[in-house]
Amino acid sequence: MDVQEYQLLTRKTAIYSQNTFLEYLTLGLASEAGEVSGVVKKYIRKDYDLEVAKDKLIKELGDVIWYWARLCDELGLNPEEVMEKNINKLLNRQVNNTLKGDGDDR
Repeated sequence: MDVQEYQLLTRKTAIYSQNTFLEYLTLGLASEAGEVSGVVKKYIRKDYDLEVAKDKLIKELGDVIWYWARLCDELGLNPEEVMEKNINKLLNRQVNNTLKGDGDDR
């Protein structure tokens, strides 16, 4: 499945008010990112091994992707363009030796 196909399929499971889509999706994305962090925290604490953590991370990262895809769709953004711009930004930082710096404009 490609990213645009996934983005279109997320429409089938999207249940939220159009009046507050930005707030809802942004908070959902942050919440799911927190759940990813929680899995890693419990892995560090030795609640489970790496294989169990990976199984849990697949689920949580999938939820992160869902919210990201919905945000792209609702904002009329092409997800492939978002990914391309991001990797180009990072590659430019690598060339400029600023990967470890702070801020977006480096």
